[in-house]
Amino acid sequence: MSITRHLRAISVLGLPLIGSNLAQMLLNVTDTVMLGWYGVEALAALVLGSSFFFAVFMLGNGFALAVMGRVSASLGAGDEVQARRDTRMGMWLSILFGLAVLPVFWNAGAILRALGQDPHIAALAQEYLRILGFGLAPALVMMVIRAFLSAQERTAVVLWITLAGVGLNAALNWVLIFGNLGFPELGVRGAALASLSVTCLSLVAQASYAARAPGLRHIALFQRFWRPDWEAFGMVARMGLPVGLTSVAEGSMFQASALMMGWIGTVELAAHGIALQISSITFMVHMGLSNAATVRAGRAHGAREVTLLRDGAMVAVGLSLAFGLVTVALFIFGGRELTWLFLDAANPASARIVEFGTRFLMVAAVFQLFDLMQVMALGLLRGVQDTRVPMWMAGLSYWLIGIPASYCLAFTFGLGGVGLWAGLALGLASAGGMMMVRFWRGPWLRQ
Repeated sequence: MSITRHLRAISVLGLPLIGSNLAQMLLNVTDTVMLGWYGVEALAALVLGSSFFFAVFMLGNGFALAVMGRVSASLGAGDEVQARRDTRMGMWLSILFGLAVLPVFWNAGAILRALGQDPHIAALAQEYLRILGFGLAPALVMMVIRAFLSAQERTAVVLWITLAGVGLNAALNWVLIFGNLGFPELGVRGAALASLSVTCLSLVAQASYAARAPGLRHIALFQRFWRPDWEAFGMVARMGLPVGLTSVAEGSMFQASALMMGWIGTVELAAHGIALQISSITFMVHMGLSNAATVRAGRAHGAREVTLLRDGAMVAVGLSLAFGLVTVALFIFGGRELTWLFLDAANPASARIVEFGTRFLMVAAVFQLFDLMQVMALGLLRGVQDTRVPMWMAGLSYWLIGIPASYCLAFTFGLGGVGLWAGLALGLASAGGMMMVRFWRGPWLRQ
């Protein structure tokens, strides 16, 4: 394939995935903006609660990411039966995981207090998580189905379903957070109920499409779903657990950053949440390209096309880097304006939040480049089904470099929140460098 054809193939697959990721992020942005209007304490509780939920979600989401790589490789080798087996057992693993961690969400308040968080904010975060925790299993199953559809290069439908969810979530937030249309004013609990409802409805829509769409119906994805397939169960678990732990290593670094920022102050924590939300929005573009790279690399790897794998990887990484340079300029020159979008100008605390948020985005401009390196490398490595070594690289980078560096820069050297964000950048730089080297020197690129 020519470079132009690679660009076209990755764009056709990646743009809907990028749109889906951005739409998914807009669900969280909607919660952040509307609870920011509702009150600073509610916003701080959302930052803690959503960070907590995200850390647990990323561990379970490893099964979906494993399914994407395995199904892509199976389809590249022309084996639809194996694709069906892996997807079903990915859903099994997701359901079991979601049920197993419910007690963690139910007792989140005690966990957050033990980690030094303000008791009142921790109590509000627990109210949020006790509701949203019931949505974890549906959310993970939805991600497995999304991985199956992505491997089939059916990404547009995921985009439209997610966009519909954004609109529904905003409407439900308006009703349930603020108590409009005669409903009770529920604050953070209203945001959790809205998110839970949208997740369940989106799951039904995606599952219906996967079961009935032309070209997919013959796969019979849900036929005799209750029957175990222990061989596929074991293969998906063995690949998915390292993927999940890799994601948790990164996610827990950001969770630890939220906890440490909570030690600094509530205003700083709110600014941290906004800055992280903004950087996460741009990160969704890289995540979409990473998912596209997984599918394209998996298909090339399954078909044993080394040149196709190498050239496709170069194009995907190049596209991600080009967008990363754009976001660097955006964060440096437009950080203040971006932060104000999340706040009510009439709130007296907003000016201080904007001051801190602008500083944090200056540092985020640098770590965006390191973040895209690690997420693109991970996507390519999942496509060639290499997950164990990246797991150890992630643990080293995030837990032995990123978190200690954040703590030392923030507290030992007195740099506060800016130092904390600089430590995050160091952890991402380590992970991105090691993983990129591993992919480009791997045996999958040898003739």
